[in-house]
Amino acid sequence: MICAPADPDSSEARLLIGELEAALAALCGDSGAGSFDPAGVRGPGAVFLIARDGQGAALGCGALRPLAPAVAELKRMYARPGSGAGACLLAALEAQAAAFGYREVCLSTRRVNVRALAFYARNGYGTAENYGRYAGREESVCLCKRLPA
Repeated sequence: MICAPADPDSSEARLLIGELEAALAALCGDSGAGSFDPAGVRGPGAVFLIARDGQGAALGCGALRPLAPAVAELKRMYARPGSGAGACLLAALEAQAAAFGYREVCLSTRRVNVRALAFYARNGYGTAENYGRYAGREESVCLCKRLPA
C-alpha cells in the first residue's frame, strides 16, 4: 500500500470523502462536511493523501493542516472497511507532520464513533480539551499525540 499526496478536489478524493460523509451521517446524523474545506489542506504545512493498493485503486484518504504553532490537525481520515488503509494513512500523515516541523497532531471525532476512538487509542492518541469549533460540544471528543523529537 502506498500513501501519496493528491488533490483534495480530484474525483477520487471526492468519492472517498463522500463515502466518509455517508458513513458519518449514518453513524451520528451529521456528515461533518462543514468542518472540511479543501483549500485548507493546500497551503504550507498541509497535505491531502490518498492510500492506494498495489494496483493503484484508492482505498482511503486523510489530510493534515496547521492548527496552531507546532500543532497539526488531522482531517477527513477515512479507510474503506477491511482495506487496512487507516494505519498506512495515519503513519504517513504523522511522518509528514514531523517533516513539516509539527510537534503534536490533534483531531476531533464524535463520541459515538467508537471504532475511530479505539483506532486512535491503539495508535497513541489521548483525549485533550476540546479546541476551536469543538469547544463546549459534548458530542465531540478531541484527541492529540505528541510526535517524537
